[in-house]
Amino acid sequence: MVLRAADVVGELKILRKGRGIFTTPLGDRVGPALRAICGILEDDDQAEMQRKLSGRLRPLVEALPEDLKVVLLAAFALHEMARKPFYQERVRWAAITLQRDDRTVRRRIDEGIEQIAAMAVKVVEPDPGPRYPSRSWHTEELRVALTLGQPAAEAFEFRRVVADADEITELDLALTLSAAAQSGESVHESDLQVDVFHGGVLTSRAMESSDRIGLALRLPEPLRRGEQHEIALRFRASIREPHYVCVPRHPCDLFDLHVKFGDRVPEHIVLLEKAFQDDARDTSARGTALTADDSGEVHVRFRNLAPGFAYGIRWRPADVN
Repeated sequence: MVLRAADVVGELKILRKGRGIFTTPLGDRVGPALRAICGILEDDDQAEMQRKLSGRLRPLVEALPEDLKVVLLAAFALHEMARKPFYQERVRWAAITLQRDDRTVRRRIDEGIEQIAAMAVKVVEPDPGPRYPSRSWHTEELRVALTLGQPAAEAFEFRRVVADADEITELDLALTLSAAAQSGESVHESDLQVDVFHGGVLTSRAMESSDRIGLALRLPEPLRRGEQHEIALRFRASIREPHYVCVPRHPCDLFDLHVKFGDRVPEHIVLLEKAFQDDARDTSARGTALTADDSGEVHVRFRNLAPGFAYGIRWRPADVN
């Protein structure tokens, strides 16, 4: 992502609410800019996020003049004496400590946030960008929730894209509905239902091959190089082959997949990572074995996906020996 001081300021103003860094759950308050600055990973728990936030913010705050230091330590509940449940209570504590009124303290908190945000952006190493270069756009984050416990499989897709060129007006997407070779079935464009929840308008859909359906999504306004945009889609279709994979056309930095199998949980589930697309259908192709949790769910995550390769899972249906 492109790190901007304004993004850091916005996220710090969200973080200072409630209990500050002691808010539960903390992950809902920590946005992508703060995660990048503090080195917070997707798998970090509450305690680890608190440690990283405190370890990164405290040195920045300590570098400020004394009055700004006091108000910011209070704002984020970094000061032991100011670990109060409400932001207003911490503002009051700082006001009493500095012998100033609440309005003055609020102004100084905003001033201090602007300063530490600028410092944080300067010291963070430049983002290397996606591993695989792109001349149009790439996916910074793709999150999919797939449920299989109903007649038609349903997938919710949340995608954040970044423009790698100017005047990006449309996203070219596609979804493959593989039909078993021995079934003799054909895939039709009408087999796939698509709903756009936000982020654009579906302008066309057409068969690109015997089983791949191409989708064109027109964006609300053209993207300039470096700009981000988020979309949310819902797909519904019958799963004809027991696998679900992402085969990106454009580079993808992160693919996060949740699959809920419902009542019929497969005994054999295999991870597919940078596999050839045909291997997703091949039951003899090897992969790391996975186990569903007590809710009948599997969660996998992939980073730096190579365009043209498959990432996801394959399973053996519960009624197949």
